[in-house]
Amino acid sequence: MPSIVKTLRVAADPNRLRILLLLDGEELSVAELQEILSMGQSTISTHLSQLKQAGLVEDRRTGKNNLYRRRPADGGPLDRILAQAVADIPEAAGDRSARGRVLRKRQDKTRAFFDSVAGRLNRNYVPGKSWKSLAEALLRLLPPVTIADLGAGEGSFALLLAQRARRVIAVDASARMIDVGREEARRNGIANVDFRLGDIEDVPIGAGEVDLVFFSQSLHHALHPERALAEAARILAPGGRVVILDLARHRFEEARELYADEWLGFSESDLETMLARADFTQIETTLVDKEAEPPHFQTLLAVAEKAGKRA
Repeated sequence: MPSIVKTLRVAADPNRLRILLLLDGEELSVAELQEILSMGQSTISTHLSQLKQAGLVEDRRTGKNNLYRRRPADGGPLDRILAQAVADIPEAAGDRSARGRVLRKRQDKTRAFFDSVAGRLNRNYVPGKSWKSLAEALLRLLPPVTIADLGAGEGSFALLLAQRARRVIAVDASARMIDVGREEARRNGIANVDFRLGDIEDVPIGAGEVDLVFFSQSLHHALHPERALAEAARILAPGGRVVILDLARHRFEEARELYADEWLGFSESDLETMLARADFTQIETTLVDKEAEPPHFQTLLAVAEKAGKRA
């Protein structure tokens, strides 16, 4: 067990405390700590060396990197210091959020490797294989709930959801889009989709009326995305979920004119911050697609839950 004197001396530095909080329960490399803390490599390496000499962290070799972690908690003074540091260090909450993004990027890198090895079939034609057929199969696993599709456009996604949902409320600000969606529903004999004309920042749905809210490539058209997310929280029942598919932040300015985009996408941090401000919890964001052709638009997926228990 590290001595109390060594522990107190090393933990007296706020930046070393931030590192210890980040390494509590997770393994991180020097490069990942750099990304989270916005510090130089030599500074972080020096801090880690001092923490390791004091017996507060340990490391293991993996490939070309060392992964560092805090030594297991033992009920000693460091445990009490870190418990207090969470409240005393203003950067602690932001550090934890950034750590989550860094760890998800590591997972994305792993997935990308296996995609490159096992995903070669995706570049060739395979009879009967399509994203639509996969979506149709996955929809069978969706429980019969009430869904709001906000910014529904012509309603193609809403009509797909309706196959399994108890009811779908499709909202769009374009009267013409709503007319097209209603006609398509009538032509296909789909009766459980309710098309409503309205703004996603002022949704024509009652409070707590739906179980699931979708924004499918619609949030970047909102003048005030945070208001749209607040509306999603309002219309969701406690324990309901919101799912966002939208563009990752990009620099293709022409999109404003070509596609009537108000925002050039969002970063993961943008979505996490807006969802948290709308009182959503269990927030997860990840990059799910990148187009092969310029300007190489990327798609972000965000999922979050409204606080409270389902009735």
